[in-house]
Parts: sequence; structure tokens; C-alpha cells
Amino acid sequence: MVLLLTGTPPAEQVGAGYGPDAEPLVSTLSSGEQERWRAFEELQSRPYPQQARIEQRIVVRITPARPRNPAIPDLPRNFPDRFAEQKMGKCVPLQSVAAVQTGGPSKLILFLRDRRIISAQLEKACSARDFYSGFYVEPSKDGQLCIDRDQLQSRTGAKCELSQLRRLVLTRN
Repeated sequence: MVLLLTGTPPAEQVGAGYGPDAEPLVSTLSSGEQERWRAFEELQSRPYPQQARIEQRIVVRITPARPRNPAIPDLPRNFPDRFAEQKMGKCVPLQSVAAVQTGGPSKLILFLRDRRIISAQLEKACSARDFYSGFYVEPSKDGQLCIDRDQLQSRTGAKCELSQLRRLVLTRN
């Protein structure tokens, strides 16, 4: 609509009330209608931006581990499997995290693509129950998930940092 009021008309319309010598369309309207159309004049006078800024935000979603197939019964085992925690570094590659599962009141179990299992302790005020359905995390420039740096966001809205990472290794009793 603004282009009809201020734009240049096609050549075949010049002389039929259009063109540089034509009376502006706003002046042919009643005074109440003119006031409504004048609001568009302000929009036309604003300059168009010469530069556009595009920002990209990437968020990685880590989903819960799939439950076992209930159609296949658990086979009896001779000894129950137990895991022991071993010290490890302060970071783990984010792309290697395949799934997550709660592992205690404030502990998450991370399953890595190379079949390693990591115990991730949440900061004191956080509950692992908030992360039952997985979490979101913004990847850092180095591609690592680190303690006391990266913030996990649960699907319920809780935000927590990791305070400790430990590798879980299988031991038998």
C-alpha cells in the first residue's frame, strides 16, 4: 500500500492521475483518512539497514539411554556387575556423548560412543531427577564438556554445572 502512495507508476498510467505532475493520493482523502495514511510516511523515511548480522546458535541435545528390549528376558549371571570410579580429566569430548541416565541424587551417567561410561557429579544445589529426559548444552569452541565451565540445561528448565567427572570401570565381586 505504501508503494501505491509513493512509488513511481508504470508509464501507461502517467496522465491518468499518476506521474510526477499528479496530485498525491493522500491529498484526495478525507482528513481522518489522511492522518491514518501519514503513519506510513514515517516508515518510508527510515533508511534501510546496509548491513545485516546473522547469529547462529547451536545447542546439542543429549537423550536418555534407551531401555532394554522387554521381549528379551535378562539372562541369569554368575556374579553381579559392579563399577568402580577412577579419576580422569576435567573434560570429555561432547560429540562422544551418546546417552545419559540418572545415577543417584546428584549424579548423571554418561554413555560414550566408544563404550566408556562416565559418572558426572552435578553441583550441590542440583538434582539428577531434573535430567531424567536428557539435557541440552551449548558446545564450547574446543568441543569439550568440562567441569566448572559448561552449563547443562534440563528439558524441565533446570541449569546445572558439572563438579566432577569419573570414569566407571567394570569390576567383579
